Amino acid sequence: MTTVDIHSHFFPRAWPDLAARFGTPDWPSIRHTGPDQAVIMLGAREFRHIRAACWHAAARIEDMDRDGVDIQILCATPVLFAYDRPPAQARECARIFNDAALEICSHDGRRLKALCQVPLQDTDMACAELERALSAGHIGVQIGNHVGDRNLDNAGIMTFLQHCASLDAPVFVHPWDMMAPERMSGYMLSWLVGMPAETQLGILSLILSGAFERLPRSLRICFAHGGGSFAFLLGRADNAWRQRDIVREHCPNPPSSFVDRFHVDGAVFDDAALTLLISVMGEDQVMLGTDYPFPLGEQRAGALVRGHSGISDTARSKILEANARRFFRL
Repeated sequence: MTTVDIHSHFFPRAWPDLAARFGTPDWPSIRHTGPDQAVIMLGAREFRHIRAACWHAAARIEDMDRDGVDIQILCATPVLFAYDRPPAQARECARIFNDAALEICSHDGRRLKALCQVPLQDTDMACAELERALSAGHIGVQIGNHVGDRNLDNAGIMTFLQHCASLDAPVFVHPWDMMAPERMSGYMLSWLVGMPAETQLGILSLILSGAFERLPRSLRICFAHGGGSFAFLLGRADNAWRQRDIVREHCPNPPSSFVDRFHVDGAVFDDAALTLLISVMGEDQVMLGTDYPFPLGEQRAGALVRGHSGISDTARSKILEANARRFFRL
């Protein structure tokens, strides 16, 4: 069975000294600690230990062959977004990392595909970089779920999403810069609690604000990590919509009626969670995503979907391949 992994990340093996280039501190950099190991730094602080698969295309292909993955779609790790920097600096970063992504994919363009990043804090620059990246070979764009205090229903971000629809460019939304870091500093709670909450916030901001009513149905948008906590708490959102007029003020229909407007990946790591996700979203709206090559990702790509005895062969085929081919026009 052909398999497409829509959610994987990369770091280049090297990139320019951004702190020196822009004259401001705490930019991401990479410090190699061995032939196949490195540490991502934020200024002088360690952010994440990574391995060569982040930058080494042959290592990625080897892991794909091991796990039976035919096509892998890669995108930047969100720490590279630079949304909190001046727009021109974020645009330069986007160009650096977008070009680096295509260089990795050039190892085998049939099996490795890339999503670009854009300086989302400036709508015009974001639209221009999207166009440049698509013409260079990217097959879509990855964005964060917010820019500062602006959620996805912000007017500027909505304009960007409308531009994506006009270009037939799929959008992958990834959580980043999680809420309340001062309360989630230990135990990876920002990843375990903050990320699912941020993703649900992104989805509900589009639903409850009426943004989906204003966006064209042709927009292809997918949310990472199974849509975060959205599927599990959808009943709570519907109940609030029925009971409180302030919830339905800009939303003409219950939140559950909008699940056909977006896709999610299936990175939920549990049979019961995947069953619920398919039940809520429908088998046509879920795609395989692994979060490769990070430790919180699926360590054997597609194992959950392939080994799940409670889903049909038809649903399995859609999640592993068909939905992704349709969504990304592969």
